Amino acid sequence: MLDDNNIFDDHSWLKNYITEVPDFPKPGVSFKDISPLLTDKNAFQYAIQKLAEKAWKSNAEVIVGIESRGFIFAAPVAFSLGVPFVPVRKKGKLPGEVHSISYDLEYGTSQLEIGSQAITENAKVMIIDDVLATGGSALAASKLVSMLGAEVIGFGFLIELEFLKARERFEAGKVESLLFY
Repeated sequence: MLDDNNIFDDHSWLKNYITEVPDFPKPGVSFKDISPLLTDKNAFQYAIQKLAEKAWKSNAEVIVGIESRGFIFAAPVAFSLGVPFVPVRKKGKLPGEVHSISYDLEYGTSQLEIGSQAITENAKVMIIDDVLATGGSALAASKLVSMLGAEVIGFGFLIELEFLKARERFEAGKVESLLFY
């Protein structure tokens, strides 16, 4: 699925670097293993560059990455744009005062946290993660960013699992994905 913002972009060649692992982490789930993409310097650099372009076009002032595979993409995007990287972590992984939120994910529930002073008020934030599945973790991260008084201007994903229809849970035009399954 291509939206108006990326209709001329064809990143499908990156699928050559994504391995599908059936029945992982549980029966019926087809896990998208990004390890081959990460170990190919050209594929990895291209993915980072394209996500950074999307963040730059959105005028992102802060990049938020969701633990754990989202860090792999969000940190280099923030570095390439010269803006802060802020991690959203699983419960109990951040020191100091945090904001916390519970959310549902495709196979259970979890909790995410963000440092209470991690983002300045009114900052324009792009949230980046590896996969958009049901959207639970990205929407939870968005709520955490909003708790800090910042504005979520968009979401960037390497992979979007279209059959789960998570895009419908987000404001129109805010989700950018490179690959669709």
